[in-house]
Amino acid sequence: MQYGKHALDMLASSQDSLRLGWLEQLFCSVADSDKHEDVEEGVCLQSAVKLIQSVNPGVSSGKVEHRFKELQRVRERMCGLSLDNGSGVNDHSENKRQTGRNERVTKQEFIEVFHDFCTRPEIYFLLVQFSSNKEFLDTKDLMRFLEAEQGMAQVSEETSLKLIQSHEPSEEGRQQGYLSLDGFTSYLTSAECRLFDREHDTVCQDMSQPLSHYYINSSHNTYLIEDQFRGPSDISGYIRALKMGCRCVEVDVWDGPDEEPVVCIGHTLSPPLALRSVLEAIGKFAFVASEYPLIVCIENHCSLRQQKVMMQHLARILGEKLYTDPADEEESYLPSPHALRHRILLKGKKSGPGLEGEDGEVSEEDEGAEMCQRMNAANSGGGSEKDTVQKSASFTAVPQCNPIHLPPKRFQLLKELSDLVTLCRSIRFIDFPTSSKSQKAWELCSFHESLAVRLAGESPRNFVNHNKHFLSRVYPNPMRVDSSNMNPQDLWKCGCQIVSMNFQTAGLMMDLNTAWFRQNGNCGYVLRPAIMRQEVSYFSADTRDTVPGVAPQLLHVKVISGQNLPKPRGSGAKGDVVDPYVYVEIHGIPADCTERRTRTVTQNGDNPIFDESFEFQINLPELAMVRFVVLDDDFIGDEFIGQYAIPLECLQPGYRHVPLQSLTGEDLPHAKLFVHVALTNRRGGGKPHKRGLSVRKARKGRDYTALRDLGVRAVDEVFKMAAPLLREATDLKENMQNSVAVFRELCGVSAVANLMQCVLALGSRVAGPDGTPLLLFDLRDHYPTLEPQGPLPDVLRRVVSTYEMMVQASRAVIELSDGIYDRILHIQTTAMEFHEKLQSLAAKEGLKGRKVSRALESFSWNITILKGQADLLKHAKAEVQENMKQVHDAALTGNLSKEGLGVRRVRSQSRRGQDDKPTA
Repeated sequence: MQYGKHALDMLASSQDSLRLGWLEQLFCSVADSDKHEDVEEGVCLQSAVKLIQSVNPGVSSGKVEHRFKELQRVRERMCGLSLDNGSGVNDHSENKRQTGRNERVTKQEFIEVFHDFCTRPEIYFLLVQFSSNKEFLDTKDLMRFLEAEQGMAQVSEETSLKLIQSHEPSEEGRQQGYLSLDGFTSYLTSAECRLFDREHDTVCQDMSQPLSHYYINSSHNTYLIEDQFRGPSDISGYIRALKMGCRCVEVDVWDGPDEEPVVCIGHTLSPPLALRSVLEAIGKFAFVASEYPLIVCIENHCSLRQQKVMMQHLARILGEKLYTDPADEEESYLPSPHALRHRILLKGKKSGPGLEGEDGEVSEEDEGAEMCQRMNAANSGGGSEKDTVQKSASFTAVPQCNPIHLPPKRFQLLKELSDLVTLCRSIRFIDFPTSSKSQKAWELCSFHESLAVRLAGESPRNFVNHNKHFLSRVYPNPMRVDSSNMNPQDLWKCGCQIVSMNFQTAGLMMDLNTAWFRQNGNCGYVLRPAIMRQEVSYFSADTRDTVPGVAPQLLHVKVISGQNLPKPRGSGAKGDVVDPYVYVEIHGIPADCTERRTRTVTQNGDNPIFDESFEFQINLPELAMVRFVVLDDDFIGDEFIGQYAIPLECLQPGYRHVPLQSLTGEDLPHAKLFVHVALTNRRGGGKPHKRGLSVRKARKGRDYTALRDLGVRAVDEVFKMAAPLLREATDLKENMQNSVAVFRELCGVSAVANLMQCVLALGSRVAGPDGTPLLLFDLRDHYPTLEPQGPLPDVLRRVVSTYEMMVQASRAVIELSDGIYDRILHIQTTAMEFHEKLQSLAAKEGLKGRKVSRALESFSWNITILKGQADLLKHAKAEVQENMKQVHDAALTGNLSKEGLGVRRVRSQSRRGQDDKPTA
């Protein structure tokens, strides 16, 4: 309250001619449209309310109207006092005329209410901070804000002017090139300042890699629109999923009446759909949201007679869209999404190669039968104690089913139908060694949720390695009768590409799924992290530590305020009052999963100020997501107000607005959070608290990631050559980053500040007695030098010496990194020559059993470390180049450059656009 009141008082007492002039013009234009005789009489109440709402559409008309009437009552009392002539007799005619004004709003009242409802104190303080206490931002102020805070590149005064012309409401401000508080608020609440990076609105990832290298947006029992047992089936389930970017739909086909196959879950009360209608919907909407391949999972339970009808429908309705080219038996990878654009792939069983004739007998899963069998067991008290606890905790009880027996089911498969399945042949999973030895690239296993979760817990590294080569589909436990969803990230972290979701069920899990697939133009395909794709790499899905070869990042989130937070739907008897607080959640690998919450702001949903900062270490940025959840604090039980989830890769830095969504995923009108976001490198030198991560400590306390001995002499000799190079690479990188941190600290800025912000902050501290700068940058060299312009106080001498150390460390990175990088990669290439024959070499050394497995694991570890450290060194070089550009540009923007030939503004590449994300 103090925070907001202080800002409002400052603004009310200031002579903000831009705002006042604009509001007077606005008021007069409405008065003219009212066609009232005297503008001094004011405008009608409803016109004034609409005028306020045109600037702040989220505020309720009732609240604005109530505030106007409060002021009118004050006005009436004041007029009543002034009309009293001291004799106790009131002028009746004047009093009557005054009463007639009650439904009109004067200009002063309008301006006062506008101040109340359209002034964001947190934005006002931000404006004053960047405008040096002026009531507006000029083009240079705005330039500095866009570059230093919003991470924009190639900013000029022309850029600022263009933005001012778009957002400044006052004509005077547009003419003079000034952005007032209302213009600044307009800019910060516009689509340009959304948290989601608009580059990700279109396909922005490499789509030429094998299909197994991508996560694929997938739905489960797509035809259901409610629960799994008795809920209705509808074609709209397919249409909705396909419009949402789903690229894998499920079609359970059974024998139907009149020789027409139907789509439904067997053994349940869900009504069937005609297969023909389902295929027509799929054919019509398959490529509305995405041009990339659609996988149709055919779960075939039909007789031979109706299989023939199914095949005819597939050929007639889907026609040329069906991909029927035979799979290449020798090919070790699937085609890419790019190569399969506008094609439909059928996933299903295929008759075995040893079976001749029209038909082959194959097994087929029966999810409905399994669901009924388990429900009967649960209802009758059967099953283990563990099963019963799990069922009671996770799944909804349902009525008893008819008795179902589940022996292995075998049936005849029509060869012509079998031939339509090419790249996605379903096979039964036995174990990882069997898959490694005999599975083909075009064969995929479907995993029951319980089995997939068990494998993720027992064999996390093997599961990741399996998914480097093969597609894996995970479907929900049949006991999720209420259509609840599993957490997709529990399976994504293992590399599972197809995690089937019940699209009809809103909640946290679908929030994560929907947000995750937004990051690549919502095309239904997201490239998996590099460490999960590379042939030889060390990664375990259950890691609770830093990931070898991947640089952790620090995510800094400041939750500043909320706007127009609605009352929770169906909430209790608190009226319109909400007491909001915010959770910031991180979802990803186990090492990254965490959450923090703000304090509660009581009785304020219009513009609650939270002003709290959090810091999160993100160990695998490529798999991390951030979710903001707003709740209403209530002693009976906190209620959901809104949420927003976003992949870390899509975050835009700086001051951003977060659009909140309802429980069912729709945007909440005008409801937002205002946040500040920054991503920085994790600073080195910390203690090696990492469980299982091999580190060696130098005398000065720096941690070096260690290579592991395999016990195979020839290979170990190669890796030993890399040890001094890895130490040198770590020293180069951390010396540079630590020197930047020391310089940043001396400049008096926060730990999340970049070098542009450092130099701009320095500019306000280096003015001499006569106003001229005591320090100037000479920009003629590739590395700007900082030169004293006379005697310096101690603090500025330290700034100069620290800056020189930073430049020296930066120069070392530029000059030495390429050579070290090349030598590390040469050693990696040499070591990889041993990869194919590693097992035979281990046998010659006398290694057996577990020791051979450990040698293979250590080989993967070492290769991952070499590749990762080389990439981090390359990234450090790019970081230095960006730092020097920031110093150069900030010196010009802050008028801290010496005049000289050849000095020009450096056009930095977009910091968001650089390939600055290290891969392992």
